[in-house]
Amino acid sequence: MEFVETKFLDRAQKKSVVALWNQEYPKKLGLPTIGDFENYLKGHKDKNHIILMDEHGALKGWLLYFVRDGDRCFAMLLDASLQGQGWGSKFLDLAKQRNDELNGWVIPNNNETKSNGANYRSPVGFYLRNDFEVLNDEELEKNGITGIKVRWKKDRTTGT
Repeated sequence: MEFVETKFLDRAQKKSVVALWNQEYPKKLGLPTIGDFENYLKGHKDKNHIILMDEHGALKGWLLYFVRDGDRCFAMLLDASLQGQGWGSKFLDLAKQRNDELNGWVIPNNNETKSNGANYRSPVGFYLRNDFEVLNDEELEKNGITGIKVRWKKDRTTGT
């Protein structure tokens, strides 16, 4: 497995991210086309991608950190076959090395369904284990799904 950092994704990488997005996120948040993904990216400034590639060159994970409304934000996807093996934490560690703050939105429950019919597992516990705070009072609704904000800030005294 190898992490690759880039400012821009090529068409094949975008196609792989869209496939992973539609595989791992709830069906209600799906992106039907690469154009939909490109429209999602247009709303963000200072975009930086980190992708995880397997030994065959297949994209297995994606993290984007960017600026939206003055906040340093992120989005992350990891193939279900790699979840629970430390790869998500490694993704976050790379993003933390490059940023002083990361803000994201997570679904706080296990009530949503993925496109394959499986239940979407809330990542709240994962983010808590990775030193994020959960801001339950900051909510966002999209396509009938409520998300809550998670935030990590670099500790100014220790640098972590």
